[in-house]
This record gives sequence, C-alpha cells and structure tokens, in this order.
Amino acid sequence: MAANLYKQKDANMRKTWVLLTLFFVLIIVVGWILSVIFQSSVILIVSLIFSVVMSFTSYWWSDKLVLKMTHAHEAKREEYKELHRIVENLAIAAGLPKPRIYVVEDAAMNAFATGRNANHAVVAITIGLLSRLNRAELEGVLAHELSHIGNRDMLISTVVVVLVGMIVFAADIMFRGFFYGSLFTGGNRRDHGGAVTMLMGVVVLGIAAFFATLLRLSISRKREYLADSSGALLTRYPEGLAGALEKIGQDEHRLRAANNATAHLFLANPFRREEGKSWFNKLFLTHPPLDDRIARLRAKEE
Repeated sequence: MAANLYKQKDANMRKTWVLLTLFFVLIIVVGWILSVIFQSSVILIVSLIFSVVMSFTSYWWSDKLVLKMTHAHEAKREEYKELHRIVENLAIAAGLPKPRIYVVEDAAMNAFATGRNANHAVVAITIGLLSRLNRAELEGVLAHELSHIGNRDMLISTVVVVLVGMIVFAADIMFRGFFYGSLFTGGNRRDHGGAVTMLMGVVVLGIAAFFATLLRLSISRKREYLADSSGALLTRYPEGLAGALEKIGQDEHRLRAANNATAHLFLANPFRREEGKSWFNKLFLTHPPLDDRIARLRAKEE
C-alpha cells in the first residue's frame, strides 16, 4: 500500500509542476501581447509589482486573515486535551513542528490549514467535525491538514495567485484601454487599425485569464489529492480519512464561516451542492468530488 501511495504522491507533484509551467508560458504570452500593442514594458512591470505586493501581503498574514474571516478561536489545551495529543503525535510522525490549533463554532463538518510555513502553521476544525468523528477519522482529517503544511501548499498557492493576478490585471488594463481609447477617439478611421489591434489583445488576454483560472482550480484539486495520499501515508490507515469524507458528504449543515475567498482552504468544498453534476462543472471546482476522493483512498487499501 505504501509503495502505491508514494507513486500517487509523486504523480500528483509532477502534474502540479507541469501546470505551474503552463502558467509561466501564459505569462510570456501576456508579456509579448502587451509589448506589441503598447510598445512598452511599463504596464507589465506595474501589473507584476501590484500582483506580487498583494500576494505577498496575503501570504505573510494569511493565518491572521483566515482566522478572523472564519471566526476561529484557539483550542485551549485544558479543554481539548485529546485533540492536542492527536496533533502532537501526527506532527512528530510527519517531522513537523506542532501547529497552533483552532476551532470554529460551526455545526458543519470541515477543517482547514493555513500559515506561511511550518513554523507559523495553523490547523482549525469545526465543532461539528470534532463532535461527530471517531478517533481514526479525526486522525485522518488532521493528517490531511498537516500534509498541506508539509507539502508547502501555501507557498504554491501564493505563486499561483501571483501568476493569475498578473494575467487578470493585464486583461483588465487592456479592456479599459480599449474602452476609453475608443471613447476618446470617437471612432476616427485613422485609429481603426490601433483599435482592431487593441480589441484582439483584449480577446486574447480574456482567453488567457479564463484558462489561468482553470489552471488555478486544477492545481487546487491536485493539491487535495496529494494531501489525501500524504495523509493516508502518515496514518497508514486510508479508511480513517475515507470514513471522515463520507460523513462530511452526508452532512446537511451549511458552513457559515466559508466564502469564495476561503473555500479552497477547507478539507471539503463548503459549497458542494453542484459538485460532480457534469464534466464542465467539475472544471470550476476548488476540490475534487468527494466520491472520487473516497474511492481513491479505499482503492489504496486493496
């Protein structure tokens, strides 16, 4: 079983880096389009600085921002002794510092990890999850979240945000340039050639922004598969996480603490109502379908 898990982990890691490479290709295409249309690299530099600054800010203070957004509070050791023991044991097995532990006062079943690195990591779980899972299932969930920390998913997510931000910001500048340029020229024929070029740039960058978003979501799903595999390796009991995901799939409570900005952080998609309806819908999911994740975990035990 362990050998298969390692192979799956390596395969997911390779796929993630292939997708990141595609991102860099998109960046090169965007830079070329901007340089041709505006005959200047200033806009590209400005968009790069803006994206890097915003992403650096969200990365550096990610734990504080997410904890505040989800209304999580620290899990005191005297009140959550068993939870602290489980996290400590898993952290030792994973070779990681023990993360800070938080709880979210929400009846829905979910969990997340955040923080800029292993030394500033946070693991948070909902009260609903803590009260309805057995020990093996809880270990599976916590091993999954610790795997996100060990796999440096926060760093990879930040790189992806930088790249997507550059493309989307560039597309927005192109659209505004085309709109206001057409408005101020009043459709003068002498400007038709430039307007056509600008329009083509807007279309190409719009397509690039669309595919960049798809790549970002695809990378998010790959990291979930990787954390599932790594977590199963850590506990050596894939059924624990599989059972937890099964219970989460049956949970009818809506996670009030979730929003579009934090949805990708959670163990399971907090907006699961349309999950798995069609292949097109799956392209826009932040997480793989729960049934698929459960099937993969249980296949590893065979």
